[in-house]
Amino acid sequence: MANYHKLSDVQTKNIGEGTRIWQFCVVLPGAKIGANCNVCAHVFIENDVVVGDNVTIKCGVQLWDGSRVGNGVFIGPNATFTNDRFPRSGVYPAKFLQTNIMDGASIGANATILPGITIGENAMIGAGAVVTRDVPPNALVLGNPARIVRYLNGEQHA
Repeated sequence: MANYHKLSDVQTKNIGEGTRIWQFCVVLPGAKIGANCNVCAHVFIENDVVVGDNVTIKCGVQLWDGSRVGNGVFIGPNATFTNDRFPRSGVYPAKFLQTNIMDGASIGANATILPGITIGENAMIGAGAVVTRDVPPNALVLGNPARIVRYLNGEQHA
């Protein structure tokens, strides 16, 4: 059974076993969240969002329509996702761009992920990085714009 804090607003029924959603979160009715996830305080999850199993979403993250998050992903505090390359007030695209965060990827605090990007399996996005293009599997990217500094080759860090 999923566990929702009484001060959260969870409107979806599509949440896996063992997922915890903390206070001041809003999850819209079309969202799908897997099992054993930890959705920390002040997170907003829009309708056309799919989150896999064993995902951690730290405080202050918004996942907009078109976000796809794989299994075992870590999203650091205040990471920013976008889904419209040319946003204008009151003007919406027919379909929002899809952003894919593949299994095992980690996104550092305050990183910005532009729309329509794929972050490969086990890739790591450094804190504050601005990701403007796809990131290959196992790549470590840093900076603005984010650039590959090395490959992790499946290393797990404690």
